[in-house]
Formats: sequence, structure tokens, C-alpha cells
Amino acid sequence: MRVRGTVQVPGDKSLSHRALIFAALGTGTSRVREILPSADVEATAACLRAMGVEIPALAPDLAITGVGLRGLHAPAAELDAANSGTTARLLAGVIAAHPMHATILGDASLSCRPMRRVAAPLVAMGARVHLAAEGTLPMSIDGGSLRSIDWTSEVASAQVKGCVLLAGLVAGVPVRVTEPSPSRDHTERMLRALGADLRVDDTRISLAPCESLSPLDLRMSGDPSSAAFFAALAAGSEGGEVVMTNVGLNPTRTGFLTTLQRMGAYVELLDRREEGGELVGTVRVRPNGLRGRVVGGAVIPTMIDELPLLACLATLAEGDTIIRDALELRTKESDRISTVVANLRALGADAEELPDGLRVGGSRAALHAGPVVTHGDHRLAMAFGVLGAATGLDLVIDDRACVAVSYPGFWRDLAALIQ
Repeated sequence: MRVRGTVQVPGDKSLSHRALIFAALGTGTSRVREILPSADVEATAACLRAMGVEIPALAPDLAITGVGLRGLHAPAAELDAANSGTTARLLAGVIAAHPMHATILGDASLSCRPMRRVAAPLVAMGARVHLAAEGTLPMSIDGGSLRSIDWTSEVASAQVKGCVLLAGLVAGVPVRVTEPSPSRDHTERMLRALGADLRVDDTRISLAPCESLSPLDLRMSGDPSSAAFFAALAAGSEGGEVVMTNVGLNPTRTGFLTTLQRMGAYVELLDRREEGGELVGTVRVRPNGLRGRVVGGAVIPTMIDELPLLACLATLAEGDTIIRDALELRTKESDRISTVVANLRALGADAEELPDGLRVGGSRAALHAGPVVTHGDHRLAMAFGVLGAATGLDLVIDDRACVAVSYPGFWRDLAALIQ
């Protein structure tokens, strides 16, 4: 299968969540352009509206008047984070620093994901947090005056880090977070751009008290996790090229592109520039033969959402690809280790689970058409959609609509690149 075309992927999901939260907490009117109108981002907007922020319907150009750092009020009903872990975990930090009671709910998938990792630092800061017996949603929070904390996170998680930073920001107390390895740093970059006194020393982040936040003026870059699917399509195709414009190139998000290069694909970064504190540019990818690699260590947090995609692409590479240090995959929208391996095996691929990852052997010749069970996980639907497109195989994906969580127009954009 050959591919050719140019695509502009929609706005960055991680940035979109944070833009809404910081606009809500700011003083004055913020302007946010090209926000991602996905189900996850809609969940954040709905929760903020329920706490008194006037957020208009998501559109290409939004004006949001903030209520200030401590201007939210208690919601009249439970807050529904739907499928969005970012919504639940980041807003938990904001709520904990307000003198209010709130309960965060989620759908069946989100209600299975671990929440103790954010509840623990909030309790240490002085909030009262109650979780379900399994350490999951629903999460009830009684917030108020919080104390300073120096928190060491057991996992490299931008959501845990962001939760603590937001709690300290709103409470007006200094906080410090240390991670085992660097995670996405969008929260830190946005805080700095809004005037906060934030310092980064390797994996240690320190935030000083802040009286107010300036209004936000941000044009969203394209989501690198969404762009990764088209980069993989080009790398795994028989010929052609795909160009992705205005893609976020934050170094904590480009591990997948680096890994593609290591596997042999032609990856070119053009027109690199900085916009709103974030690196942005154009990405051009062509096939050049793929070879299996061992992927693990510090690169994993920079491509955690793209690992199911890498596993699918590995079936088209020569030799074995081994993914390690990725235990976090078992706590995503699905257990992405077991579900990816089960689906690959059902399609004839050579794949096996590892305790903290998986091994995939190059098996292009053995692949065949068949069903794909997504468990409602958007990343699985998109990854196997790319595999089907790159190979020309008829893969019957059980829930194509679940891509609306992060990329509502994915199937349209994918089809437009196939020759």
C-alpha cells in the first residue's frame, strides 16, 4: 500500500485540557485557538462549567473569562470525567485547594484506573479524599487550606505531577515534585508562560506561591500522539510520504519519532520554531525499511500513548521489537499489553506478553484479515486502523467510534492518505 498527502492533526489533547484549566484559574479573559473538540476535552470543559466557569461551546477560537485562582464554587452534582484520566487527576488538585466538597465520577473504563497516586499527595497536603475500595473512582474530595509538600512520585506521570502543582498553585503554598524520570512538561511550560515562579532541576520541579495567573493567549499545536499514527502509516507503507504540519515537538513527546528513526524510517523535522512556550514544526516521514529494536528506559514516558502503535508497526519490521519498562500500559483505558498481544496473535502475528511490556516479531507475511477487539480504547482502534491501512488487510475494528475520545476525524484523515 502506498501513501501520500499532507495532514494537519487536531490540537494537542494534553495542552487543550491544561489551557481550559489555566484559563479558568486566570485573572482576565484568555484566548484559546484550535482547541481539540474531543470527548475527553469536552469532559474537562463540562466539569469547569459545573464549578462556575463560563466556558463557551468548544470552537476554533475561544474567549474564556477566568474566575481567579480560588474562585471556583462547589458543583451542584457529581463531576463526570467520562473517559478522561487527565480530567479526573488534574481537577482533583484544583478542587482539593478550594473549600468545597466535590465527587468525581467516570465511565466504566476510567473507573478501573488507579487514583491513589493522586489521592496520596493530596491527603498529605491536608485534603480529605475518599476513593472506592479498589483505589479507583468515584473520588470524593473535601478541600480547603493545604500545606506545602515535597512529593516523590513512584511513577513518571504528568498527571500526578500536574495534580500536585495545581494544588500548590491554587492553595498558594510552595510544592516540589520529584519523578523517577521526566514526564510530559506541558504544565510547567504553561505555568512559566503565565508568570509563575517555577524551577526545574532534572526530575525535580519546584513551584513558588503565586498570587494570580495572567490570561492565556495560545494557539494549539497539533497533537504529536495523533501525528504519530500517520508517521507510522508512512513508515510501514510500500512507498510515498506523509507530511504533518504544525505538530508539537515538545521533547517530552517525541520519543516515537526518535524510535522510528532508530528502526530505519526516514523522518525529517522542518520549520522548527517556538510558539507559546512549546516547540512546533513540520514532520515528513517516508518508508526506508524497518528493523526491530529494544525500546525501554527513559524514552518510554515520552511515547507511552504510542506504544500500542509501535507494537502494530513492529509486525512490519525485520526481527524482534521488544518493549520494556512499560508497566504503566496495564493501567490505561485497557490493559494495553494484554489486549495488543491478543489482537496481534488473532491476526497471525508473532507476539507475546512480558511482565512490563511485550515482544513482537516481524511477521508481515503471516498477517491476515480478522477482527480487532478494542475494549473501547481509542489508541487500540487507531493503531490497528493504521496496521490495516498499511497492509491493505481487512481488519474489522469492533468500535471505530471510540476514536472520538482524542481524534474525531481520524478515519477521514486516514482514508485521504491512502493511494
